[in-house]
Amino acid sequence: VIPPLQKGSSPVAPVHIVNEESADKTNLGFIHAFVAAISVIIVSELGDKTFFIAAIMAMRYNRLTVLAGAMLALGLMTCLSVLFGYATTVIPRVYTYYVSTALFAIFGIRMLREGLKMSPDEGQEELEEVQAEIKKKDEELQRTKLLNGPGDVESGPGTAIPQKKWLHFISPIFVQAFTLTFLAEWGDRSQLTTIVLAAREDPYGVAVGGTVGHCLCTGLAVIGGRMIAQKISVRTVTIIGGIVFLAFAFSALFISPDSGF
Repeated sequence: VIPPLQKGSSPVAPVHIVNEESADKTNLGFIHAFVAAISVIIVSELGDKTFFIAAIMAMRYNRLTVLAGAMLALGLMTCLSVLFGYATTVIPRVYTYYVSTALFAIFGIRMLREGLKMSPDEGQEELEEVQAEIKKKDEELQRTKLLNGPGDVESGPGTAIPQKKWLHFISPIFVQAFTLTFLAEWGDRSQLTTIVLAAREDPYGVAVGGTVGHCLCTGLAVIGGRMIAQKISVRTVTIIGGIVFLAFAFSALFISPDSGF
């Protein structure tokens, strides 16, 4: 016998419906944040300084070591940026949503202006600047080797004490790739956009999407090296990036700040 409902009680079914709707909303927010992050990272990083650093270093040194150092720096920077952005969520969402929308519009207009003013062979100057910077670091590394002895973990065992395999990843080249990438990324447009995205989107989606975007760009730079760096039209990528940023700003006209993503 099913007992009658007590006065003031409510059926359990609507609770499950609310939970399902909440889960769907959370999943949609994660996907939206993931797509947004991976999109802006790709259009910001292709042909950027960090892209050239990975491409040039991969031509000179062990690719896996360069990739590991660069990705550690970019992953750490992405996590820090997401934390900075998430910290702003203490401010009412309606304010952070429209401020971030305005920043996307500003970034988009600025990228479009930069792209339209660029010459077709734009990017070679930055490529040469990165080459000079890496050459300077190489000279410093050679001086350090002369002072510390002939051992070099990149070229093979040259010391009396055998090197452990895991030390291969903590070599001077690893440290150089990490340091150059981290410093180049600090204050960069991709860092600022990651912070802005984390303030308005699902932070986990932004973190995963940003990391995957960096992996794709850095992996492409490491595998393709100088050939891809020279083939990429920085002007075209910048114009496309401006359109993507403006699209995210324009979407704010149709998405409510309280929609959850």
